[in-house]
Amino acid sequence: MGHFSSMFNGLARSCSIQKRKSSGSCGDDDGRGAADAMAKDAKKNDLILRSSGFVNVDGSNNSASVFSKRGNKGSNQDCAIVWEALGLVICHDSQMWIVFDLEQEFGCQEDMIFCGIFDGHGPWGHFVAKKVRESLPSSLLCNWQETLAQTSLLPDIDLDSDKKNQRFNIWKHSYVKACAAVDQELQQCRKIDSFHSGTTALTVVRQGEFIIVANVGDSRAVLATTSDDGSMVPVQLTVDFKPNLPQEVERIIQCKGRVFCLEDEPGVHRVWLPDEESPGLAMSRAFGDYCIKDYGLISVPEVTQRHITSRDQFVLLASDGVWDVISNQEAVDIVSLAPDRAKSAKRLVECAVHAWKRKRKGIATDDISAICLFFHSSVSQSEHVHTVTTPK
Repeated sequence: MGHFSSMFNGLARSCSIQKRKSSGSCGDDDGRGAADAMAKDAKKNDLILRSSGFVNVDGSNNSASVFSKRGNKGSNQDCAIVWEALGLVICHDSQMWIVFDLEQEFGCQEDMIFCGIFDGHGPWGHFVAKKVRESLPSSLLCNWQETLAQTSLLPDIDLDSDKKNQRFNIWKHSYVKACAAVDQELQQCRKIDSFHSGTTALTVVRQGEFIIVANVGDSRAVLATTSDDGSMVPVQLTVDFKPNLPQEVERIIQCKGRVFCLEDEPGVHRVWLPDEESPGLAMSRAFGDYCIKDYGLISVPEVTQRHITSRDQFVLLASDGVWDVISNQEAVDIVSLAPDRAKSAKRLVECAVHAWKRKRKGIATDDISAICLFFHSSVSQSEHVHTVTTPK
């Protein structure tokens, strides 16, 4: 797989070259071409699974478990991605669980990795989610490299001082630019009708001892850390962007949008057009959904940072199908007690499915997806590379 890393370096070089040509704009065409080539190579080398399976790579100090299960509403509109320099593993459409080597780096930097959960909605939601999943990582990488280069050239910026804040500001700026570019690209995509369809996007970048979390929508990231008494406790890292949050409803109303609950859905606040009972979005931030983008819906991410300590064990990224029926503490307990890291995300999703059947009788189960990103190596981890595919 050595040439895979060189292609990733090619992506970085294409962004840098195009940046110089266009005086500051990221080289989307060249960067996307390199990313597509990476995905094609990954598929050729069985690094992309589209059915149930498991991958584990020898020598990994960190691991990620991914699982997605279709609900009872039609096509699975959830999808996920974990991306690092020597592998691009994608989950979509069917049940799957994945663990693989994260020791190499996203963006050709030491100990760097990108993870994302995307929850589509609307008639074209599964296409929108997949499109954003494919576009966001390369757009973020290009903007990050561009911002880093521009910052290093500023005479009044000392990169050796206050590195923590400087690093975070670069990532935040890069995320905001990347999300805006992806949303604009999606609107111009003729192959996908995203006027009444959209997707959330929850992503995490690990860079050494820091994680940068960017959230657009109502998926949630929860950190599992060890307390003084040795118990595992959750720390919620993101805000569920529901329309009734004070800062969200204020923006929507100022833009002439409306927020209210239907009579048969008490407590479920949705976003509506000024003069129509449409589209009824249950989140206040999303990619796509251009029918209501002028009325308060935005795709601007909330970007935060956390320093990882020896007490921090793993971070969970999951679509709202998990959090509608599972508490933060329950999720952390389920994953921490899983006998096999490889099946931790699968265990969390299956527990959520059972909770749906118990707590929401008569309501169709939502699509449910989760990523468990572990920060430290496990002595029980397999030392072999293998792929197992099971019937759907």
